[in-house]
Amino acid sequence: MTPSNQGGAAAKSSIVHESYTIKEGLKIIERFFSVPLDYSKPKGERITIFARNVIPKSKAPKQEDEAKLPFLVYLQGGPGFEINLPSSGGYVGEIHDKGYQTLWVDQRGTGLSTPLSPDTLPEHVKTDEEIAQYLKHFRADNIVRDCEFIRLELLGHKELPEDKKWTLLGQSFGGFCAITYLSFHSEGVKEVFITGGLAPLVEQPDLVYETVVHQVLKRNEAYYRKYPQDIKRIRDILAYLDSTEVILPNGGQLTPRRWQQLGINFGMHGGIDSVHQLVFRASNDLALFKKISYKTLQSIQNQQTFDGNPLYAILHEPIYCQGQAANWSAARTVQNFDSFSWQKVKAQDDSSPIFFTGEMIFPHMFDDYTNLRPWKGAAEILARDSSWGPLYDLDQLKKNEVKVSAVTYFNDMYVDFSLAQRTAATIQNTEQYITNQLVHDGIRKDSVDVMRKLFKLSKREFD
Repeated sequence: MTPSNQGGAAAKSSIVHESYTIKEGLKIIERFFSVPLDYSKPKGERITIFARNVIPKSKAPKQEDEAKLPFLVYLQGGPGFEINLPSSGGYVGEIHDKGYQTLWVDQRGTGLSTPLSPDTLPEHVKTDEEIAQYLKHFRADNIVRDCEFIRLELLGHKELPEDKKWTLLGQSFGGFCAITYLSFHSEGVKEVFITGGLAPLVEQPDLVYETVVHQVLKRNEAYYRKYPQDIKRIRDILAYLDSTEVILPNGGQLTPRRWQQLGINFGMHGGIDSVHQLVFRASNDLALFKKISYKTLQSIQNQQTFDGNPLYAILHEPIYCQGQAANWSAARTVQNFDSFSWQKVKAQDDSSPIFFTGEMIFPHMFDDYTNLRPWKGAAEILARDSSWGPLYDLDQLKKNEVKVSAVTYFNDMYVDFSLAQRTAATIQNTEQYITNQLVHDGIRKDSVDVMRKLFKLSKREFD
């Protein structure tokens, strides 16, 4: 069954909302929507989706002006992350300056949208199999269905067909969702902007990790070129973690393999420096106290978001799956590189660095992270599952008529550049701004440049 509304999205949901104004003239409307958990069963179990509507008062000084502003929907990166209250500056300000009102949707299972965690599952979802089957409803296909449900609620009454459409901005995984949107519900989309999110159009993630692992290797090499003294420091830290049970403040365990996962930060601006600061502090602790202090452990724990955003872990590899199983793809990939194996590197001399891993999910995480432990059995079931539905329609993308403007990062550690180029070549009507001066979080690092490049691309003015 291809992603569709299955008759459910046209039905009216109860919209609960409240509004207020924050600094610098932004009116906030908090909206809640009741949607089907499973769109093939529109009269079945329902969940709540939260969306924050932000209206720049400078563009709509009177209430009657608000409805005239076109909608831009922001699709968050992830999977599994909520959206914080937007500010008036940065890329948000650039969007509002263009005359949009914005809608910031907490994707199902995150934030205020029936957030999912081991402690918030419905009472009827208990066994590992039940948990796995329940979590399968929280991928991009249903995120798009939710957006369509909301669009019809907010814009379905408009008279002109173009007024019933809205614009999408997808960052990272949000870009993946936007491409799913184009595959199955392009009739609801006026225009698409994507930043660091030209999704690999694959059926399972092996090719994804086989390509991004080389960027991870490069970032490790850059790290040790900048901080060569950290080779010995990190070896000493991992030797300590290897011989000592170190419990984090929330009950998780800091193992050598969990320490290596700090490398997920290497793909962001300033990420290498932030990891070095943790290395420097932990090394100093060991020299002074023969242990890692509570403060340092707290800082390490705060750098790893999987406990608070467990969908990020359990659904990370399934976001690439269409009719095939993931089978712990990242874990199988890194086994081919000795530099990621502490067991092998520790047997070498002190000049041999141990490499950090990147944005990768491993089976051991469901032992090391306290809030992932209850989902260990479900994670194994999902890793073996090959019954995933479609996320993309290549035929539809090849004849896409919706304008797609993308910012693509040449050195992106999370979304491989070569695979992004295949995607851009597949989706008709796509134009890119490609840069090697920014990385994956470029929309936050240089908001003005990124958004203005996107808006310039959107004009489709060529020499």
